[in-house]
Amino acid sequence: MMIDDDPELEYSSLCEEVRREGTTVKLQIFRLKGSTDGWSLEVVDHKDGSTVWEDLFATDQEARDEFYRTLELEGIHSFAEDRPSESLH
Repeated sequence: MMIDDDPELEYSSLCEEVRREGTTVKLQIFRLKGSTDGWSLEVVDHKDGSTVWEDLFATDQEARDEFYRTLELEGIHSFAEDRPSESLH
């Protein structure tokens, strides 16, 4: 018997791919299906590296706005850094 422990997620219609300066990242805004606890914000780069905000957002629009604020302040490379010589082990 197989038990599925993965919670079911609900994704916002505001999820999108964002391309700047030749780099593309995926903006993912989601929450547990049926939850009213708030929306999670995650940005995934081309190597499946992930940046996740610790705080939840009241609305998916607030999460999207925070992503774009960070994008304007820090640039897209803050989400998708290529460090081929660096190991995280």
